[in-house]
Amino acid sequence: MRNIFETIKRKDIGSIGIGAMIVFIAMVLVAGIAASVLIQTSTKLETQAMKSGQETIAEVSTGIAVTDVEGYCSAVTANISKLTITVRPRAGSAPIDLKQAYLEISDTDYKIVLKYTAGGSDFNDSSSGVDNIFGASCFPSAANRFGILVLEDYDSSCTSSNPIINRGDKVMLCVNTSQCFSTGSGILERTDIMGMVAPEEGSPGAIAFTTPASYTNNVMDLQ
Repeated sequence: MRNIFETIKRKDIGSIGIGAMIVFIAMVLVAGIAASVLIQTSTKLETQAMKSGQETIAEVSTGIAVTDVEGYCSAVTANISKLTITVRPRAGSAPIDLKQAYLEISDTDYKIVLKYTAGGSDFNDSSSGVDNIFGASCFPSAANRFGILVLEDYDSSCTSSNPIINRGDKVMLCVNTSQCFSTGSGILERTDIMGMVAPEEGSPGAIAFTTPASYTNNVMDLQ
């Protein structure tokens, strides 16, 4: 009788051990699957965080700075018919493609958005000098376009078909205001002008000035 009980106990102990081993193996498998899911999720989150960080850095550091705005009128009795906006990349900025930038200007009566058309006649490389800026051919005849006049471009990165400005470059954005404002007569006296030069990504360059009460010079510094 005692031998029978001992045999039954040994069988129970063996069954309990096998059950415990099955449970342990199942726990290991579940833990492995959970660990795999966590690793994949953390990898995706890390990749997304790196991408978001790079985009944020580019958005914060990249931008256009407006350094000067000048106007031109053919006579002191006429209105401002041409406008040049001198721009450069901000410090630490990534290269900026001016084909993807837009120029927005408002005189409180009209608001226009201008783009650059690559490969056309609205481009002039004057990095070696120019005798008459406002006589250059880069002022578009269309009201919805701006031209580019290159002032400084050491590495020749800014071309007619691929106008990219980077560190050290300076260009003028040329606007034919006689086609944009006041039904073809240009910008009047005592007019508030505001706008911006916005790149594809990054901070825009602000434009804000008020034209003089009277035009006493053909060329005038406005901002």
